[in-house]
Amino acid sequence: MDTTPFTSSPALLTRRRMLGAAVALGAAAPLGLASGAFAAAPSTAAAPASPRTAAPGSGRLTLPEPTGPYPVGTVALHLRDTSRPDPSAGPGAFRELMAAVWYPARNSDADSHPFAPWMTDGALKAFLNDAGFPLPLSLAPLTSGRLGAPVHRFGHRLPVVVYSHGSGSHRADHTIMVQELASHGYVVLTVDHTYDGYTEFPDGRVITDGMGPAQGLYPRDYAADARFIVDCAQELASGRNPDVDGKALPDGLLGALDPLDIGMFGWSKGGTATAIAMTADRRIRAGISIDGPMLPLITTDLDRPFLMMTAVFTRAKEKGPADFWTHLRGWRRDIQADGAVHASYGDNLVLIPQAAKLLGMSQQQVQQMVGTLDPDRGALIQQAYPLAFFDQHLRHRRGQLLDGPSSKFPEVTFIP
Repeated sequence: MDTTPFTSSPALLTRRRMLGAAVALGAAAPLGLASGAFAAAPSTAAAPASPRTAAPGSGRLTLPEPTGPYPVGTVALHLRDTSRPDPSAGPGAFRELMAAVWYPARNSDADSHPFAPWMTDGALKAFLNDAGFPLPLSLAPLTSGRLGAPVHRFGHRLPVVVYSHGSGSHRADHTIMVQELASHGYVVLTVDHTYDGYTEFPDGRVITDGMGPAQGLYPRDYAADARFIVDCAQELASGRNPDVDGKALPDGLLGALDPLDIGMFGWSKGGTATAIAMTADRRIRAGISIDGPMLPLITTDLDRPFLMMTAVFTRAKEKGPADFWTHLRGWRRDIQADGAVHASYGDNLVLIPQAAKLLGMSQQQVQQMVGTLDPDRGALIQQAYPLAFFDQHLRHRRGQLLDGPSSKFPEVTFIP
């Protein structure tokens, strides 16, 4: 039987309230109602990831900038899977999804395009309302992605990676990883799993978790969404626009993707979905699970490369990851960062400590939410390991980072 981990869990609700409070107090700061800036908590890291510089006095939350040689572009897509009816949306309706494409942008043109917000206003407002902070949205984080910027001209097609979020989350939850890959020449497609997170459609509809099927979404539903996103990537590769509204796409996007060079990664339920999608679809050549529960138990052998970044759902403690490991017949690694918890491998590791400074929270309270892993070091781990994995298995660029423990990342342990 399928399972839906973490739906409306106390930890998830606490995380929402923390991020909501961060934006709320950021809005209060210019009015003299709160003090301090949205800067990362002090760190002793030797090489911290540099945060995006917010305008003076803006109070914005910040995300680390990507390290690659290319600026990043992004565009949202409104998609409809006509192979899957959606009874929750009414008779004759089909499953609708919002996705985003992230890609290396053209250096000469990127600066003329605005930075993309972390979440759309409608989705973020719903997120904040659920958190109990229905306040202005102007101080929410910006990404490094330039809206609609032209695609960098390489003279060859670009590898593709699909991202799947966790239960009750949204497609922006791992923007640090997503924009890092794009800055190094990948096209990354992120998807909101409608009815299990926060989704805003172009007509203004906002769909949140709990508004869909009574039983919720299962990992197999996430996997079906991901496989449809692979279909859409192949449409883009063939020069067809999958956007149901016929939205104009950035110059150079059509035909830029490599339809034969596709990977996937996901967090929590999205990590489980990555494994399920790979067992069902050989187009996905390599995958990463970021602390996925691997439930229901996955009993199908998988002969393609797979990386497990574990924290709470470890092979030593949980049957799902332990059983899944035995079915990996190709290249495999299991790594853990010391001090990491379930929310450590994502944007929360950077955003929550920034919120805590404004809220006057103790270090112990922060560590209960995102662990003891230093935020700057954790951001570097998020940038380095997925990139090394996809470079090795999609681009065949053999590095040493995944061979074993590295002096550059002493926090990362390889589990045999």
